[in-house]
Amino acid sequence: MSAKDVIIALDFPTREETLSFLDQFPAGEKPFVKIGMELFYAEGPQVVRDIKARGHKIFLDLKLHDIPNTVKRAMAVLSRLDVDMVNLHAAGTSEMMRAALEGLTRPDGTRPLLIAVTQLTSTDAAALKNELLIDTPMAETVLSYAKNAAASGLDGVVCSPLEAALVKERCGADFLTVTPGIRFADSAAGDQKRIMTPEKAGKSGCDYIVVGRPITQAEDPVAAYRRAVKDFWG
Repeated sequence: MSAKDVIIALDFPTREETLSFLDQFPAGEKPFVKIGMELFYAEGPQVVRDIKARGHKIFLDLKLHDIPNTVKRAMAVLSRLDVDMVNLHAAGTSEMMRAALEGLTRPDGTRPLLIAVTQLTSTDAAALKNELLIDTPMAETVLSYAKNAAASGLDGVVCSPLEAALVKERCGADFLTVTPGIRFADSAAGDQKRIMTPEKAGKSGCDYIVVGRPITQAEDPVAAYRRAVKDFWG
């Protein structure tokens, strides 16, 4: 799978709303999409199969974080859904990440991309220090988690676009950076703290950008998606 793509976050509560949104795109236009907790918990694995059957690449964003054996067994189940990318929390330790990779790998050796969440883009430096009790600066914390993920054999990390270039510099050009917190210059930030425009993200080492509300809540979602692609690719 070639990197450099815009992933639409399908943050809808029902299958019907999700498919209605996707129906707005022309038959030949199949955006890469993200299915997160809300939709997956509401509709279960079948909605993943339904969207995959329509020809979309899927990032299944469930952020697994548990003891290694539990995550390994859960990843083995997710590997059967034929998604293109899954994730977990890097804070679960290297042992958990290695177990996840083992569980995700199918008998024939194939597997989806596996990426690790470093720090959520809704977390700022104050929350990192005062609530998570991490005194290390944000960039160093993200980089440490990214190095652990790379050493564990993962394909990349979820980080904010502000840290993408540093992750690339330290973990290698082929180590993927998947970046939420993307907003157009004229969009509301919402609950995101560490944000960037698609254009700047494209110049900052981001391989995949995840865009939700600026596309899904736009008056013309298809036009908003195409704008994001155009800006990201420069």
